[in-house]
Amino acid sequence: MMRLKNITLVREKVADWTQYPFNVSAIRNLHELQIHARVIFFVGENGSGKSTLLEAIADNYGFAREGGSRNFHGESTETVRAIEPLTKALRVGFSRRTGQGFYLRAESFFNVATRVDEMAHDLLDGHNAYNAYGGKSLHVRSHGESFFALFENRFSRRGFYVLDEPEAALSPQRQLSFLARLHSLLEGNDEIQFLIATHSPMLLAYPGAQIFSFDDEVIHEISYQETSPYQIVSRFLEWPDVYLRELFSELPLENEDMAN
Repeated sequence: MMRLKNITLVREKVADWTQYPFNVSAIRNLHELQIHARVIFFVGENGSGKSTLLEAIADNYGFAREGGSRNFHGESTETVRAIEPLTKALRVGFSRRTGQGFYLRAESFFNVATRVDEMAHDLLDGHNAYNAYGGKSLHVRSHGESFFALFENRFSRRGFYVLDEPEAALSPQRQLSFLARLHSLLEGNDEIQFLIATHSPMLLAYPGAQIFSFDDEVIHEISYQETSPYQIVSRFLEWPDVYLRELFSELPLENEDMAN
C-alpha cells in the first residue's frame, strides 16, 4: 500500500540557515512530521512556509516543478528553483513509491494546461492526451471549470496527489463538490493519498484529515476548530457587523479630503 509516512528535514544537509527557504521560521524549526492520515492539510498565513514545504515534497517525489505529473517537463521559474536546497535536505518516507499521482500548483496551472495542449498536438501520442482531462483542452473552459475537470478526470487513479490552494478557482458550491469527489476517490481506492495546502475552512472540514499549522513559527498538528480559517470565518459569519465596524474603524484616512 502506497502511503506517505513521514517528512524529515535532514539538518546536516542544510548549508546555510540564513538563506531562503531555511530562514522561514517554520522550515527552520522542522525536524520530523509523522503522517497517519490519507488526507493531510497544511494551513497557515501567507509567508508561513506551507506552500514552500509542499513544493519541496512534490519535487522530492519527482513531480514537475511547475506542476503536473512526473511526465511533465518544462523550464522551472526562479521562484520554483529556489526550493531546490530544501528538496535535497528532505527525507520523505513512503511505505512505497509508485511514481503515480499529480501536482496541482495553482500559480502555474496555465502552463500545465498549455503543456497538455502541446501533448495533444503531438503526432505520435496526441490522440489520447485529452482523455485524462475531460476530452478537450483545459484552456477552453473557465478557470474553475478547468480545475474541476482535472479533479473529475485526472484524479481517478491510485497515487499521491499534491494540491496547492485548489480552492483558488472554486466557488463555495464547487468546493463542496470537490469534497464529495475527494471522498468518492478515497472510498473507492486504498492506494490514494492527498496532501493539500489551503486557506479554505470548507476543505479543512474533511473528516479524519490530519491538519498541520505553520503558524507560531513551528509546524504542529491541530484540530479543525483550531485552524485560523475556521475561527475567522465562523466568527465573521456570526457577527459580520461587529467585525466590519472594527475593521473599518482601524483603516487610516488616505488624505484630508476624505475626512471632510
